[in-house]
Amino acid sequence: MNLIALCLLALAMSTDAFAAAIGKGAGLRNPPLTEALKIGLIFGTIEAITPLIGWSVGHLAAGYVQAWDHWIAFVLLAGLGLHMIHQSLGGEEHEPDRPPRRGILRVAVTAVGTSIDAMAVGVGLAFVEVNILLAAGLIGLATFIMVTLGIMLGRVLGGLIGKRAETAGGAVLILVGCWILASHLQG
Repeated sequence: MNLIALCLLALAMSTDAFAAAIGKGAGLRNPPLTEALKIGLIFGTIEAITPLIGWSVGHLAAGYVQAWDHWIAFVLLAGLGLHMIHQSLGGEEHEPDRPPRRGILRVAVTAVGTSIDAMAVGVGLAFVEVNILLAAGLIGLATFIMVTLGIMLGRVLGGLIGKRAETAGGAVLILVGCWILASHLQG
């Protein structure tokens, strides 16, 4: 997997956290940059750890499924992408509609909820040639940046682009899955 695909994957993985951050930012009254950075760091750290966990699990199983590993990666990425698009089009919500609180535990739980897809992506990445530390680092960095921006922009952009970001992220995941499948089928 090349650097461009990894960057696109990182961006796609950060979109659901970005959407959640916009919602959180919309509920906060003029959040200071330090609070946005703290929330971004929590999300980014968790989002970087979960693909490592998923990759470890997938790597343990890689020897048993090596002949069809590219299909597993494709199904996982495309399925997650479709799920993200479904959520963005009015499927299930990330959080109930209630005013967000600022507690670190609540932020961490939200971050874990939005990073489950990154864990599943990590499983898929175990079946392709990828530097998992670079992939996890890029996912964490993209999430940190997107969540920090989402918190700060939440008051202005909350209702405008929150769900559209998740739709785009889902589409990118599907495209990355298709690219992995096409790469393996062609040679």
